[in-house]
Amino acid sequence: MSITILGIESSCDDTSAAVIRDGVILSNFIANQDVHAKYGGVVPELASRAHQQNIIPVVDRAITEAGISKSDIDAVAFTRGPGLLGSLLVGTSFAKGFALANNIPLIEVNHLQAHILSLFIKETDKNIETPDFPFLCLLVSGGNSQLIVIRDYFDMDIIGQTIDDAAGEAFDKCAKVIGLPYPGGPVVDKYAKLGNPDAIAFNKPKIQGLDYSFSGLKTSFLYHIRDSIKINPNYIEDNLYDLCASLQKTIIDILMGKLRRAVRETGITEIGLAGGVSANSGLRNALLADAGKRNWKVHIPPVKYTTDNAAMIAITGYFKFLNKDFVGQDVAPQARMDV
Repeated sequence: MSITILGIESSCDDTSAAVIRDGVILSNFIANQDVHAKYGGVVPELASRAHQQNIIPVVDRAITEAGISKSDIDAVAFTRGPGLLGSLLVGTSFAKGFALANNIPLIEVNHLQAHILSLFIKETDKNIETPDFPFLCLLVSGGNSQLIVIRDYFDMDIIGQTIDDAAGEAFDKCAKVIGLPYPGGPVVDKYAKLGNPDAIAFNKPKIQGLDYSFSGLKTSFLYHIRDSIKINPNYIEDNLYDLCASLQKTIIDILMGKLRRAVRETGITEIGLAGGVSANSGLRNALLADAGKRNWKVHIPPVKYTTDNAAMIAITGYFKFLNKDFVGQDVAPQARMDV
């Protein structure tokens, strides 16, 4: 018997709904919120209000594009956390109402686990190459930078993580310093292709073990800009591409250095990349280059499944459905959750 899952994602500023049947994606629709651009970051109250406006049309479109009816859905999966509490409340409340109205099970999903399990989304019913267990996952996003050993779909151990800021935050905050629009990460990636990655040396923190730190890099970047502008008021405009290329290289070097160490310490050469920053072309190229040199087997999701999306929620819900891992109507969202 086929299993059809409706997934709902509302952890931050994207409202998304997706339908997956037997692990194969039927639809995945995302409504973005442009209102935050002028503020240089996500405004939680505005995000939750926009989710309330978007959730019904987004779910309706996902069901329509999947070519199914509500009666075909076997369960609804939703992001419980981590994320912005107001945003999570909208998705959680809608999912609870939808499940109750249609008398179907409710499945809570950890947003971070879902990023990892996006590596298992199928776009056709044909066999695709997915990671073999155990594998190492480098999970990098705006709020998280983690190295995780994945032993099974829901058996995950964090072996390294940021002790302060995440890689995605470093991209966005540094981009803001030089006047780039929000979100800054994709713009930095675009401009980095036109610059010299070795033009400027920024500080790389020396953190013991497999943990990360990016706050020192942000400070180094800020001081470099401040001091350079004193000498040349047009420094940013004159060196924009080199600034982006050098910043991106530094962040990638930090991430890849810890990943190489994790491979040495665990002996695991099956590698997955996940999270919003996994869309960065420089990081993807660096990982593929190392894979060729070090005989790693690398798995990288399509770019459309790297940022926040409901397809990853639905695939996680599918695996949880197989385990009969359901929750009751008393479930509440959580702003903070570990993998």
